[in-house]
Amino acid sequence: MDTTVGDIDGNSARILEAIEGAERAGAQVVAVPELAVTGYPPEDLVLKRAFVEAGRAATEELARRTGDVLAIVGFVDSEGSVLYNAAAVCHRGELLAVYHKHLLPNYGVFDERRYFTEGRRHYVFDTPGGAIGVCVCEDLWGESGPVVSQGDAGAQVVININASPFHKGKMSEREDLLAARARRAQTAIAYVNMIGGQDELVFDGGSLVVGPDGEVVARMPQFQEDFAVIDVPLGSSADKNLGGVERIAVDLAPASGAAPTPMTTPLEPTEEIYRALTIALRDYAAKNGFDKAVVGLSGGIDSTLTATIAADALGAARVLGIAMPSEYSSSHSIEDAKQLAANVGIEMLEIPITGPFQAFLEVLRHAFGEEGQGLAEENLQARVRGNILMATSNRYGHLVIATGNKSEMACGYATLYGDMAGGFALLKDVFKTEVYELARWRNRDGEMIPSNVLTKPPSAELRPNQKDSDSLPPYEQLDPILEDYIENERGISEMVDAGADREIVERVVAMVDRAEYKRRQAAPGPKVTTKAFGRDRRLPITNKWREGSARGVPERITGTEKEQ
Repeated sequence: MDTTVGDIDGNSARILEAIEGAERAGAQVVAVPELAVTGYPPEDLVLKRAFVEAGRAATEELARRTGDVLAIVGFVDSEGSVLYNAAAVCHRGELLAVYHKHLLPNYGVFDERRYFTEGRRHYVFDTPGGAIGVCVCEDLWGESGPVVSQGDAGAQVVININASPFHKGKMSEREDLLAARARRAQTAIAYVNMIGGQDELVFDGGSLVVGPDGEVVARMPQFQEDFAVIDVPLGSSADKNLGGVERIAVDLAPASGAAPTPMTTPLEPTEEIYRALTIALRDYAAKNGFDKAVVGLSGGIDSTLTATIAADALGAARVLGIAMPSEYSSSHSIEDAKQLAANVGIEMLEIPITGPFQAFLEVLRHAFGEEGQGLAEENLQARVRGNILMATSNRYGHLVIATGNKSEMACGYATLYGDMAGGFALLKDVFKTEVYELARWRNRDGEMIPSNVLTKPPSAELRPNQKDSDSLPPYEQLDPILEDYIENERGISEMVDAGADREIVERVVAMVDRAEYKRRQAAPGPKVTTKAFGRDRRLPITNKWREGSARGVPERITGTEKEQ
């Protein structure tokens, strides 16, 4: 299910549809994702009493409207000022029990301990068909957590509701984890996950059922809503009653009907990322009321891929591309932009920036003096382009999609209020080498992205014959260092010991460290790696720590040539 944070009425209506659909399909139990009533993550909304009360009232109304199907619904529960990430267990018009999440993640993008208190109680629901346990998301990850406790108490299937964000490789991590927990607890596990985009997070669905032997019984699709009725092979019957486990008898109706068991194939890694970016942009635009988007088309790989994903996410008729050539723009860049617009089917405008750029130079002539053009003049061009895009947004209400990638953002190879301007930074967590991989994947069934865009050297085109390699190491060298330093938290010595060139590593690390102030001002963008800039990686801007030869040396905040 794709919920919207704060849309309690809308989310509740859709949950009720799911409960009624399960009833019609002859299911005995239905589960929807973690905090489905409020949307996830609600963040500081839960500090508003009216918000929590509205969510609780909606959950109680859902309980009153349940029939024979046992419904498990995620919501925010409260006891006075104490808040819980909770699962309501509802049946035949009653709220039978409220389970409070035990393990609260407080790492990476998660800060649940800021809001919620850990639960303590367990429930096992004894039915004519078998014993059922219930838990929430992180409760699955603890080696001796609630899944194991409930399995030891006799649960034959544990239903685990989730809002588990996507990152590369997450699907296989989940399957391995589910298999290990099921075998240890000797219980089947039904893992139900959210889908959709929420600000910087993307949820990929991919709900699973594993048997007590750890084998996958059912696998639902990624990045799309889905409803399936699945026969779950139960774990061995046990009549244990461990301390702290409350047993509740539930007279479930017999199952009726039958349905094919879904067993979709997991997406390959590049397609996973493409689908994640597409759904992230689609939901960000839709949930924030943007009907159309605008992208600055330079003819380069980043803006080309961004415009293509935008057309896939929103529809070509809802995307406007604006080419803004300067005296330094190559003719092939404009032709590549036109070809992309034609291939994708989006509208394209061409607005040259030579006039406004020269006007800025004239205005600044007295202040700048007679020195030759340098970095300030280069970045003026980027800011003129940013102004044109933002003016278009102000006039027509379009969402401006920034086009910079993670490699550039990491090194500060971006212009504040220029190419960084925008409401959503689609490629913010995608390395440059991955940008090319995504473009080639998109061309798998025929050329959408012009071949010249894939083969020409990347360039900002802010001065004659400029290339990215003038300021940055080749991306094939740069990206592995960035991944090691940012995502794996490896230091200079570790990377050098592993075979990287010390001079290049120290240069890259220095660029990353100095560019923190820029990244703090960047637009939000979807997380697709294990450590995205923003919620995942929080470093101080004012910070004199430096590793290696630069340690202890205070430096002016500067970066690469494409500077502030």
